[in-house]
Amino acid sequence: MKNFKRFALYTILLICFALVAVFYFNYPKLNIISGYAAKNVCSCNFLDNRTIEFTEKHDNNFSPVNLAKNKVDEADKLATSSVYGLQERIAVYREGLGCVLVPKKADLETISAATAPSRWQKQTNLPYPYGELPQKDTVFANVNYQQIDKAVEEAFSNNDVQKTRSVLVIYKDQIVAEKYGDSLNRDSKLLGWSMTKSVMATLYGILQCEGKLKVSNPAPVDAWQTDSRKNITYSNLLQMNSGLEWEEDYATISDVTKMLFLAEDMSAAQANKEADAKPNEQWNYSSGTSNLLSGLLRKEFSTYEEYLNFPYQKLIDRIGMKSMVLETDAAGNFVGSSYGWATTRDWGKFGLLYLHNGYWNGDQLFDKDWVDYVSTPAPNSEGMYGGHFWLNASKKLPDAPTDTYFADGFQGQRVYIVPSKDLVVVRMGLASGDAFDFNGFLSGIAEAIE
Repeated sequence: MKNFKRFALYTILLICFALVAVFYFNYPKLNIISGYAAKNVCSCNFLDNRTIEFTEKHDNNFSPVNLAKNKVDEADKLATSSVYGLQERIAVYREGLGCVLVPKKADLETISAATAPSRWQKQTNLPYPYGELPQKDTVFANVNYQQIDKAVEEAFSNNDVQKTRSVLVIYKDQIVAEKYGDSLNRDSKLLGWSMTKSVMATLYGILQCEGKLKVSNPAPVDAWQTDSRKNITYSNLLQMNSGLEWEEDYATISDVTKMLFLAEDMSAAQANKEADAKPNEQWNYSSGTSNLLSGLLRKEFSTYEEYLNFPYQKLIDRIGMKSMVLETDAAGNFVGSSYGWATTRDWGKFGLLYLHNGYWNGDQLFDKDWVDYVSTPAPNSEGMYGGHFWLNASKKLPDAPTDTYFADGFQGQRVYIVPSKDLVVVRMGLASGDAFDFNGFLSGIAEAIE
């Protein structure tokens, strides 16, 4: 009996020790989980008027984010989330800027009072994509509409797994297919995640076209000027081959999760990293690099207001992407790695701008040379990556045209640009990887155009 009691005591102590160890090692992760949940609930609610129930059922319904309990305060325009009542995080909405996670020692009132960008919302009496009017019915003899419809329908089949939210197919500026799921519609704003990187790169293309910057020049980061990092150029950053350390792992507490869900100034995360290699010697995908580029962009302007207005005046509102919002971090920098929201049709306009080599209804935003730059394989990327755009030069999509290049975001956000087919295809969703057949989807559409 005595031995049994001793065994039971040791067993209980061992279980308690194991539970303490699990809690100790996982407690910091709760901060990331509740941060993700609060930020996404806030943005979904205040940017797109989704209910908290809808967001929990769809946008936040994956492990471990679905462990978070969430609340929305409509009066103060904020969301709070916690896991088992621990590590509560707050995200607050600012008009024109979207939502931001509030750093734990930051002043909520100061962050809430941030300056909004000036928007230019001119109405244009033209059909999409250049205005608000419906398109005229157009039938192209060389387009197999039945095949396109089949590819679109298949994108929504078995949607508990594929989780497609919207598809838009544009040929020669004409919408030839459009479909929405999850009770969403053409006015729903959807998060582009890393497609925002391609938007950030475009701002550099505009600056270069205007003669205000050369991407071949060294990036002016103060902390780099006394060591070999001073040789890193804007182009090295845009092509993700700066040689800097960075860990892009969303399943752990890594460089990227600490930046997105803990950092006040996201532009500093990559700037503070040491070099693993010389520029052009090593390709390494890094969201920190995109936010560093956002911080460097801010240096190009004498006032914060000029920086804040630049993306809208020179790109977003200039091509009528009226729904788009680029969210900022707590330090006021655009989160150029991840936080661009827009309707599916406005994401389509972004793709069309590139399909037309920077030309938009009589307005040249950037040069054809810029399109060539972003769609040319970066050194050491194995043909998969250009200048903040992904490429099909390596035939990662084996049955799709090799000249395809695209903006690519977490959970399967895509804007495909296919010059040889005069085609732009947008797919927005909540699943990627093996859950969705991007090769079959895009090739099925492209092959329908003779």
